[in-house]
Amino acid sequence: MLDGLAPRRALGAPRPRVVAAALLGGALAAWVTVGLRMRGMDAGPGSALGSMGWYLGIWVTMMAAMMLPSLTPMVLLHARVARGSARRPGASTAVFVAGYLILWTGYGILAYGLDRLVRAADLPFLAWDSGGPLVAGAAIALAGVYQLTPLKRVCLRHCRSPFHVVLHGWREGMLGALRMGVRHGATCVGCCVGLMLVLFAVGVMSITWMALVATIVFAEKVLPGGDRVSRALALVLVALGLWVALAPGSVPGLTEPAPGMQMSGMPPAPPS
Repeated sequence: MLDGLAPRRALGAPRPRVVAAALLGGALAAWVTVGLRMRGMDAGPGSALGSMGWYLGIWVTMMAAMMLPSLTPMVLLHARVARGSARRPGASTAVFVAGYLILWTGYGILAYGLDRLVRAADLPFLAWDSGGPLVAGAAIALAGVYQLTPLKRVCLRHCRSPFHVVLHGWREGMLGALRMGVRHGATCVGCCVGLMLVLFAVGVMSITWMALVATIVFAEKVLPGGDRVSRALALVLVALGLWVALAPGSVPGLTEPAPGMQMSGMPPAPPS
């Protein structure tokens, strides 16, 4: 398997620049789609998620837009090894990416279920003119604390150094590629779960916050010094949490829900 690190040219194997172009092109297309479908839908913290079908479509598109750029180094490594070991290396790498997105889809389904449970509970203190800002601020601060946990450090280290997937977790065949993609997706969720909590806390339908979170994810996983960025972000998120809790109206880019609206009790988002 390690011979795949210096692979022979497999029949029909895509070149690295083609793989990278496909991923980044897919991410760009996803950003354009999200921008068109979510225009005018930012209702702030507790933004309604709409029907299950509509939500899943937009969620998968969001994850493709936000995560594919930072996934590119791992996919290029997978494609490089697959050229020397897989019969259909291009298809194997595509299945790997699909497995990754399947894991993020599962995360989105869990988030949707939790949202429905909270809405059904109809808790009065979640109203924005009651305890809503405190709840949103606490969630953001909690995400900051998560940045300093051992789980975050381990997951970030694996995301930044994907060779462990090849050295210790390589699986042959299409099913093996799918399993690898799901496993890497689980590592990515462990790395980004705090940032996803921030996104839901400030408004999951906000393009501005979505772009900011995507930029942080890329900086943490790909850029030099990303581990230091991750630690510094802990303080930034705790400070942002306090800001949202105490003076939400002064936070740039934060859309405040209408008075009386609950963080998880607003009308369904219209499909588009």
